[in-house]
Amino acid sequence: MPVVKILNGSIELNVTEDGLPSAPPILLLHGITSYSGTWDWLVPDLAKHFRVLGLDFRGHGKSDRAPDQYFSSGYISDAVTVLEQVAGQPAIVMGHSLGGATTAALAQRHPELLKAAIMEDPALGLGGSGKPALEGNSLLTTFKLMRESVPRLQASGITVNRLVDILTATPSASGGTFGDILHANGIEQMAESMLKVDASVLDPVLTSNIEAFLNPAMPLAVPSLIVCADPAKPDALASPELANAFADISPATEVFVVEGAGHLIHDELVSRDTFRKTALDFLHRHGLMS
Repeated sequence: MPVVKILNGSIELNVTEDGLPSAPPILLLHGITSYSGTWDWLVPDLAKHFRVLGLDFRGHGKSDRAPDQYFSSGYISDAVTVLEQVAGQPAIVMGHSLGGATTAALAQRHPELLKAAIMEDPALGLGGSGKPALEGNSLLTTFKLMRESVPRLQASGITVNRLVDILTATPSASGGTFGDILHANGIEQMAESMLKVDASVLDPVLTSNIEAFLNPAMPLAVPSLIVCADPAKPDALASPELANAFADISPATEVFVVEGAGHLIHDELVSRDTFRKTALDFLHRHGLMS
């Protein structure tokens, strides 16, 4: 897969490219601790219609680490840099979790750079509330464990295959083990991302110092799809109530709740196909995909 290296200030960002160079661009954004490879399973579907761009945010994947710069403004700036320097024209943006919140922020603040936005269990309310980040969500425990374990794993020289074996037997934040609930390639991408990430990306979340991504009174200014995990799941991040509040003030914004799905909607055995169909149908209906 071709790779483009671009600079956002002094930070070098890694951007993968696939699909047709002359086709309309779609930018894929990953969640915190992940990287662009989390979307590899979907790229073949998109590459038939789009120029597919995958960003590794600062501190993730093959992009530069940027200690003390892991805030909403930085992630939004990374995405804007790709849209301006690489996409070169308004793009569809699709993001999961952190990437979903960044996508929503782009739809509020930079609609001129977007054709449409798709958000998968986005952290819509993260930061700026005065409350502890992720209070009451099982992801908080997961992130604390990752903050401690990831540096040790990286220092140990563990292989991806060995880490896959460990993760397969590890309890997930959604219930069951990762092996019980995730596609095998989802576990593999998780292992690869853990060995590449700067674990300090989690610090602003764990210390509740993460900046707000969104203004709750500002509409999403482009056609948007918010896909929420099942609110009954302990790791569900996007509250359907909050998602619908944005839909109420935003033109052409839809909310879809995936019953039975935890936060990792696109990697879960029960929900990947539903997410794929929902996202592609949205693009078809808005005339963005033939």
